Amino acid sequence: MIYFDNSASTLMKPKCVQRAVLSSLTTFSANPGRSGHMEAIKTAMEVEKVREKLKKHTNCDEVIFTGGCTHALNLAILGFQKGGHIVCTENEHNSSLRPLQHLKDKGEITYSIATQSQKAGIVWEDIERELQDNTTLVICNHISNVNGDIADISEIGNKLQERNITFLVDGAQSGGHFRYDMKKMGINMLTFSPHKGFYSPQGVGVLLKDEKTSLSPILFGGTGTNSLELHQPEFSPERFESGTIPTPAILGFGAGIDFVEENFLEIKEKLEDLTTYLHYEFSKLPIKIYTSTENTSGVFAFNIEGVPSSEVANFLNDKYEICVRGGYQCAPLKHRELGTLESGVVRVSFSFTNTFQEVERLIYAIKNLLKNKKLIS
Repeated sequence: MIYFDNSASTLMKPKCVQRAVLSSLTTFSANPGRSGHMEAIKTAMEVEKVREKLKKHTNCDEVIFTGGCTHALNLAILGFQKGGHIVCTENEHNSSLRPLQHLKDKGEITYSIATQSQKAGIVWEDIERELQDNTTLVICNHISNVNGDIADISEIGNKLQERNITFLVDGAQSGGHFRYDMKKMGINMLTFSPHKGFYSPQGVGVLLKDEKTSLSPILFGGTGTNSLELHQPEFSPERFESGTIPTPAILGFGAGIDFVEENFLEIKEKLEDLTTYLHYEFSKLPIKIYTSTENTSGVFAFNIEGVPSSEVANFLNDKYEICVRGGYQCAPLKHRELGTLESGVVRVSFSFTNTFQEVERLIYAIKNLLKNKKLIS
């Protein structure tokens, strides 16, 4: 089996991540922050180590663990101040678009959508065109989960900082593949999906934020603090972490951060090389490619004319045991921009563990499909 669906979730987890999860199940299984005994304190200290690691990794002030990146984006959007105008981009995932539409339907905000003018991704001028006098928040997908387009978040963030507009970055696909310094880049809030670029377990997400950005909780319940109070605590992160947090996933995330930091250049070069190689070989074939040559982050989208993306994905799975994703990747506006609302796209997404031999097998399989369809001889 060849796994090329790493943008959905990485399949192969590093040994250090596996060990961290096992350790959490054998050594750190008490409920952190819920009791004063030694086992609970010991587990809480391990969680705090991961929190501090993330602060250093991104240069942020606060780390809020959530149930996933979707939860983190919902907290950042629904918990933000109501009223005013919000700008997002056509590259956004439904994790951002649907909360925005929910707020708009309730009459609590208005929002507009920045369209991409440059081949490689969203730039400042795309955002600037949509700003209004009452714009309070800009949401920007960093790396498109559909075709790998990359937004120029550094320039966007610093320009927005000059205008005192809050900047939220969806780093679901970029986390682990990109070095962040939130303060230098003018990013107020950043979300990660650890089970992707950090090779971590599913079940945990994270919202990273600066101390000046105020949010209201969207989930209420036990926090282990102020238990006699009926009101949610006022201090972070407890204010936003109601219920038992996913300790095994968090500790696995911590090990994933270590793995990425230790192997960052090797991971980056591997993804660039695999993406470039696939682009070069597919460009020789009668295939429509939607990924720019400038974007080599490991996300590659294509179609075969007259063949639905789902059919291509099923062919690869059934005949060659190659796992890719066909369809719409939960990003409807991006497909509207690409002109693929009828067909979707076939998405190939790499991880550090993939090989050139696996890519060659994919090329061989696609050539055979093209021959079957009489598109090549």
